[in-house]
Amino acid sequence: MDEQEHGPLAGFTVGVTAARRADELIALLRRRGAAVVHGPALRIVPLADDTELLAATKELVAHAPDVVVATTAIGFRGWVEAADGWGHGEELLAVLREVELLARGPKVKGAVRAAGLTESWSPSSESMAEVLDRLLAEGVAGRRIALQLHGEPLPGFVEALTAGGAEVVVVPVYRWMPPEDLGPLDRLLDATLARTLDALTFTSAPAAASLFSRAEERGVRAELVAALRHDVLAVCVGPVTALPLQAEGIDTYQPERFRLGPLVQLLGKELPARSRVLPVAGHRMEIRGHAVLVDGGLRPVPPAGMALLGLLARRPGWVVSRADLLRALPGAGRDEHAVETAMARLRTALGTPKLIQTVVKRGYRLALDPAADDKYDTP
Repeated sequence: MDEQEHGPLAGFTVGVTAARRADELIALLRRRGAAVVHGPALRIVPLADDTELLAATKELVAHAPDVVVATTAIGFRGWVEAADGWGHGEELLAVLREVELLARGPKVKGAVRAAGLTESWSPSSESMAEVLDRLLAEGVAGRRIALQLHGEPLPGFVEALTAGGAEVVVVPVYRWMPPEDLGPLDRLLDATLARTLDALTFTSAPAAASLFSRAEERGVRAELVAALRHDVLAVCVGPVTALPLQAEGIDTYQPERFRLGPLVQLLGKELPARSRVLPVAGHRMEIRGHAVLVDGGLRPVPPAGMALLGLLARRPGWVVSRADLLRALPGAGRDEHAVETAMARLRTALGTPKLIQTVVKRGYRLALDPAADDKYDTP
C-alpha cells in the first residue's frame, strides 16, 4: 500500500473545533486518511431569534448609512433573509442600493450580487485591514458606517473608524454561543491534553476563545496551552482565527489561502514532515500518531503499542529496560508482564517481528540498520 492509496494523513488524528461547515472539513480530512475527533466549540444563534439584529436593521432602514461593510457571505445572506422574514427585506435592499457597499472577498461579492445588488469595491486580499485602509484613505469623518460582524466583535476596526470621526453601527448578523452539549467539546479537550491528537484545527477565533474558556472552567487552561505549544499542532484557517492562540504564546500554522481545502493540504504536508522515519531491520519505518508505515504500508497500532514504540524510537538502537517501558504504558501498574503482552501485540500490529529485538535480561531495542548506527551513536 502506498501513500496514494491510504492518503497523506493516514495514521494521524486531527481535532475539529468547527460548528459551521464542520461536515465539509471532516470529509476533506477523512478523504486524506485522517482519523477525526469532532467537538464543536460553538453554536450559532438562529438569525430570526436575534433581537439585536432586528434593532440594527430597523435603525439602518430609518436612517441610512453612507457605507455598509459586508464581511461574510453567510452573514450577508442571513441578514437579508432575516430582514425579509421580519417584513423589512425590500426596505433594507432599497437602502443597500444607495450606499457605498464594500464586500470583503469574492464569496461576499457573490452573496451581494445574488441579492440583486452591486458592490462598490472588494479587496483582492480578502483582508479587513485592506478594507480599513481604504475607508481611512477616503476619509471617514462625519460618515455613518454600518459594519456587518461575522460572529465576533472587531474592536480594532471599530476603534480606528471612530477615532477617524465616523459613526459606526454594528450589525451582529449571527452570534456565537457555547454549545448546548459540552460532552463532545470535553472529549476533544481531553484528547488534546492526552496528546492523542496530532493536530487541532480552528476555523474561527471565537472557537479558539471558547476552547480556552472551557479549559479555564475545568481548571486545565495551563495544560491546554502546554499541549498546543509543544505537542499538538495548532492549525488555523487564517490570521484572525489565530489571534487567541498567539496571545497564549502558541505557534500556529496557516495556509496561504484562507480556505478549508488549503488548510487540509497544509496538514497533509506538515504532519508527515513531523513524523519519525527510521531504517530498521532492512525496512523503512515511519512513526505517525496512531499508526506506522512499514515500507509504505499502513499498520494501525494500539495506544499501548504506540507508547512503547515512541520510547524505543527516542533512542534508536539502544536497549530500553522493561522498567522504563512499563512506566511508558498507560495504567500498566507494576507488573512487567504487561510490557511483554503489549510488546507482543505491537510486533503483531507491525507485521514484521524482527523490527524490535529482545535483549535477554535487559529489555528491547529497535533493530536499527548497522549503516545508520553512526547517526544514532549517542544515548
